Parts: sequence; structure tokens; C-alpha cells
Amino acid sequence: MIRPAGNEPEAPESAATLHDLVVGQLRNILLEGEFAAGRRIPEAELCARFGISRTPLREALKVMAAEGLVTLRPNRGAVVTPIDAAAIGPIFELKGALEGLIGTLAALRANDAAMTALEEHHHALGEALSRRDQNAYTRLNYAFHQLLAQATGNPLLAQNYEALQQKIWRYRFAVNEFDERLVTSYQEHEHIMVALRARARLDLAERLQEHNRLTGEAMIRAFAEIAEHNPRSKKEKSA
Repeated sequence: MIRPAGNEPEAPESAATLHDLVVGQLRNILLEGEFAAGRRIPEAELCARFGISRTPLREALKVMAAEGLVTLRPNRGAVVTPIDAAAIGPIFELKGALEGLIGTLAALRANDAAMTALEEHHHALGEALSRRDQNAYTRLNYAFHQLLAQATGNPLLAQNYEALQQKIWRYRFAVNEFDERLVTSYQEHEHIMVALRARARLDLAERLQEHNRLTGEAMIRAFAEIAEHNPRSKKEKSA
């Protein structure tokens, strides 16, 4: 599960541990939009923040470049890679296929511990909605779907699903959530839980796919509105 960015890594026991800690913290910072798209990565600031030298930070930046979060520029440092709104649709299409598989497997394989955790997260989602706490809702929603993927008992499926979730995580922080989508999202979660409790695998698969589709469409609309209100985007369209 993604942890909040900003905590300094604890003293590592090995170089591998240090690398993993720095990569994890740096990924969180980038996914959660702490640095604006196109901004130069402040290496000195991050080194001081993490209590490390430039070498482990630059190794972590190479990993972030491979994940598409930063762009490395020879002799000029790294910059935050701009978000490509055109990639939203394909990501959600692929994730939708995995949602169907998660539904069919989780309905059959979710054990008592998994069901308890999912019920707790669903309840917490309702509380976050009642408080209109968008940030908490987004994090809980991420954790809920991660738990559901893990409930399939298929680690390869959960790993690939997590990779897609992390790609979407950055988009969510770029547009944030909006009240009307939070309400409908929770209503969809209610139907998902009904199907899960009944162990109705085909219904659960369909509910998850529909939830994924509606979320993707809402996100695409949100980015379209951002582009419409961005003077630079309007100028580029008319050129």
C-alpha cells in the first residue's frame, strides 16, 4: 500500500534497504503531485530531506525514469514528467479486464480475514464520504481495491493490478476527487459489497468492471475540463 510521502527513511541495514526506501519515498512524492509537472527535481533538497548523498537519490531517479515519472536530461538534472491525459483511457481499459478476473476469483477465494478487512474499509469509506474528506476517501478506495485483488490469492494478478493502480494514483491527485463522483462511487461500492457477501462471482465481476468504467470516464471528463480552462491548451488547439 502506498504510504504518505514526507517521512524520512529510517537508518538502513544495507545498501539494498536504502535504495528501496528512497525509491518508495520518491515515488510517493511524485505520485501525489508534490512537485508540479515539468519542475526540475530539487536534488539537494531531497538529499537533505532523506538524509542521504546524491548517489542513492540519482539511482532512485533512474528507477522513476523507467516508471515514466521523471525525465532524465543529460547534464541538466531530472524533471517531473508531464501527465499524459491520453493514457487514461487505455489504462482503465486494461484495468477493467483485471477487475473482471478479480471479481470471479475473489468471490470464490476471499477468506474470513479478507472479508473482515474489506468490510472495515467499506465502512471507513462511508465515514470519509460523510465528512466529505476527499483525500481520505481516495486513499481508502485505493486500499480497498488493493485488498480485493489480494483476496484472489493470485500474487501475479495482485502485482499487475497494483502497477496499474499506481499509474492511476498520480492522475487522481492531479484532478482530486469531486463530490458528486464520491457519492456515486460509494453507491457502486455498496453494490460491490452485496455481490461479494453473496459470493456472486459473475455479478461481482460485472460490478467491478462497471465501477472501473465509470471512474475512468469521470477522470477523462475532469482532465478535459482542466484542458478547457487552461489558456495554453486553448491556444494550442486553435493553432
